[in-house]
Amino acid sequence: MPLVANSKLPTFKRLEDSGETIIPGDNAIHQDIRELHIGLLNMMPDSALSATERQFFRLVGESNQIAQFYMHPFTLTELPRGDDGRAHVDQYYETFETIKQQGLDALIITGANVTQPDLAMEPFWQPLDEIIEWAYENVTSTLCSCLATHAVMQSRYGKKRHNMGFKRWGVYPHYLLERDHPLVAGVNTRFDIPHSRFNNISREQFEQAGLKVLVESAEAGVHLAVSEDQFRIVFFQGHPEYDIISLLKEYKREVTRFINHQRSDYPPIPDNYFTLQSAAILDEHKAQVIAAVDNGSPPPSFPEVLITESLDNTWHDTAEAVLNNWIGKVYQLTNIARKEPFQPHIDPNDPLGLK
Repeated sequence: MPLVANSKLPTFKRLEDSGETIIPGDNAIHQDIRELHIGLLNMMPDSALSATERQFFRLVGESNQIAQFYMHPFTLTELPRGDDGRAHVDQYYETFETIKQQGLDALIITGANVTQPDLAMEPFWQPLDEIIEWAYENVTSTLCSCLATHAVMQSRYGKKRHNMGFKRWGVYPHYLLERDHPLVAGVNTRFDIPHSRFNNISREQFEQAGLKVLVESAEAGVHLAVSEDQFRIVFFQGHPEYDIISLLKEYKREVTRFINHQRSDYPPIPDNYFTLQSAAILDEHKAQVIAAVDNGSPPPSFPEVLITESLDNTWHDTAEAVLNNWIGKVYQLTNIARKEPFQPHIDPNDPLGLK
């Protein structure tokens, strides 16, 4: 069912222009169709703020559950923002206080840029921990993406992420470890997921915390895991929400940082993402850029138009299926509990009805 444009957030118009079905807020159907209110704690920097909105809104809107989806974006004031980012947040985002008063059925927490070696040293650590604790007691399920997964693993389970010494960056094959779990019902047993991170929570750490790993990659590690009750918290380490061009844009930004002397080394290309021809084009561009930087001459333009058409998206269908399964369980559990105070476990022995 479609998203409801419950605010003037430009993301709704962008999604509608790209073919998504968006219902104007004043035309929403209020008969027997259940509303689901989903929060998006968007912690991404200004450069990725709107793109992250679109990526997660699109996945929610593609769900085939019989519900109308109201999205509630909010962020943390402790995150650094430029003038445009602050203006966007001030105009279109809600506050956590409003979120708490109105309540949510589900919550998505995005990744974020960090600057400290320990997440607990980040200025957003305490407010993020407050939101995580509130959601655990008041929201049916919380989906954590990348950095949010690492933060929850540290704050709730005492498992700190480990720096890998390099950036895990590219598109990697994954496989199911638990084929019967409702979150992966109908999902291919093998599929691709993009990753982009320097840090890792290992399978052993998830299992030591009593959590269940559902999806893993031999090269990229754990992608999908769930909390001990099978559903309250869903952990992503990869980025199934990414657009087809997300890694290309990220690579382009890193090349620009090299040109501007913001990084000393030329970035490696993402793994398993470009065709051989595209990789050759980018290698030639790399040589031209390095020569230009060494000579102090203007660098050549990034060959984005030559690369874009050859990119393949090998992960979106799986992402859509997992999000649909997630929202389906949220829908079922909120229907059960909608007239009663929220109960963390519908059945303490079998919260997802697996038996």
